[in-house]
Amino acid sequence: MNKSTMKAQSPQAAAIQPTAPPARPDQKQPPKQSQPPRRPVIQRPAPVLRFSPTTWAKLLYFRDRQPTEVGGFAVTAAEDLLRVEEFVAVKQDVSVASVSFDDQAVADYFEAQVDACRKPEQFARIWLHTHPGGSPQPSATDEETFARVFGACQWALMFVLAQGGKTYARLRFNMGPGGNIVIPVEVDFAAPFGPSQRDAWEAEYKANINAGRWSLLDAQEDFGRDFGAPSDLTRRSIPDDWLEELEAMEPAERQLVLDELAGRPDLWGDRAEVSYECF
Repeated sequence: MNKSTMKAQSPQAAAIQPTAPPARPDQKQPPKQSQPPRRPVIQRPAPVLRFSPTTWAKLLYFRDRQPTEVGGFAVTAAEDLLRVEEFVAVKQDVSVASVSFDDQAVADYFEAQVDACRKPEQFARIWLHTHPGGSPQPSATDEETFARVFGACQWALMFVLAQGGKTYARLRFNMGPGGNIVIPVEVDFAAPFGPSQRDAWEAEYKANINAGRWSLLDAQEDFGRDFGAPSDLTRRSIPDDWLEELEAMEPAERQLVLDELAGRPDLWGDRAEVSYECF
């Protein structure tokens, strides 16, 4: 073979490329794996504690009636357990740092709500109370009360309204692993609401709120059932452990008491001790 023949065959040899063998007709392709259908993601609205305007006005009235805490229960709509339609204040002893409900009054309240064909989740799951200071953060006493009284419920909510309008609302679940979530608070002006009932609110306050347990307020300050008549500080009982209760107060509430003491030299004796008499 001469050189010319070799040169002519070189391009043809270069054009030959290896190819895969053709597939056999009877060869089966691997089956495609089916994907499970995706479930639609449901965006649930975040929980919000809503008050009717009339209920909100009543709560403000009770908060501002005296510089003490005031507590009660929320009555909610059957179709919306986070919409508060009524605030009910049962009989209670109050101070600038505590609320103590009367057991019989709570039992009577529960009985009246059952007679009105309401379920417990409508009237016994949301605890409302006020703080006379500017902070709505729950105190150690609030936390202990919430855990002790509402710890056995499937769910419960603690709400605090402070001076200046600041609020705190915490929803607690006691089912399964449990949990807590702080939720926003709104006044619902979209739904129909009734007028102010100031006279009825005042009657309910005077009948149920007893602020005579202990106080360092001015002698002319109005107190509970004695509203409208001058009070007498010598008839007010201050417990022996009041310093411990003072230390447990929120800073703003503690300052309120200290300012009152500083402005009342008649409360102090020669040795700078608080003078008081028991009933």
